[in-house]
Amino acid sequence: MGSGIHEWPLMFFTTLGQSVAGAFIIMAAVLLSGKLTPEMNRKVHYSMFGLWVLMGIGFLLSMMHMGTPMRAFNAFNRLGSSSLSNEIAAGSVFFAAGGFYWLLAVLNKMPAALGKLWLVVVMILAAVFIYAIPQVYQIATVPTWNTPYTTIHFVLTALLGGPLLAALLLRMAGFDLRCISWLPVVSIIALVVSVIAVTAQGFDLGGIRSSVQNASALVPEFGMFMGWRLVLLALGLACWVLPLVKRTNPPVIMMLAGFVLVLGGEIIGRGIFYGLHMTVGMAYLA
Repeated sequence: MGSGIHEWPLMFFTTLGQSVAGAFIIMAAVLLSGKLTPEMNRKVHYSMFGLWVLMGIGFLLSMMHMGTPMRAFNAFNRLGSSSLSNEIAAGSVFFAAGGFYWLLAVLNKMPAALGKLWLVVVMILAAVFIYAIPQVYQIATVPTWNTPYTTIHFVLTALLGGPLLAALLLRMAGFDLRCISWLPVVSIIALVVSVIAVTAQGFDLGGIRSSVQNASALVPEFGMFMGWRLVLLALGLACWVLPLVKRTNPPVIMMLAGFVLVLGGEIIGRGIFYGLHMTVGMAYLA
């Protein structure tokens, strides 16, 4: 049985990276709405620093997976022809462009018109990064990864962790989350889709096997782990939704707890994903 825990640097990098990218898209949309006061605009930009801290942590963890930091530069050797090179490049460009925008914005050196255009460009880069990560694992020789579920689960991470992280940082800036009470619906829909995808994937795993092993045997506790994952996700979203149902602005501590719960749930899901690694080997039947 494999839990994927040995791939913990990648578990955190992919989960944090997609959550940050999803959160940036939400925060950028709030900034582009034109409904913020100058003071709130400034505070939201300051709180955006949290995104770059988490993104930096994610990249440091990904370098640990390389063995030594210097090996990370080798990932760019096959840019355009390698999904791994494309992923690292997409993440690096998003990180650099977003971080540079943030720096100029907080220093009041960013012209208003250029700032709006820059935000849109970085939003596109964030979406490219979200899509690039699961493409690394679409490997023909790994039948348990080379399925639509890989892209579905990875993109859902951005839709589950991203909005909650954005809401947390916005709340820390003093933003009234009741103004965007529709946003939790995005994550709730993502949770429903995740339940459907997990159920379907559980059935499909039984049909993937080599001459010596069935894919479902790789993580025999698949149902239990995924059940705990979904419970954590539901509890995390409840920390955000319940105060809104009561028409109150969610406290920062509840939003923080909600994000930690959702992050924990997605880490479990990512561990299961890496635990499902199975190469074609001697023979593969589907």
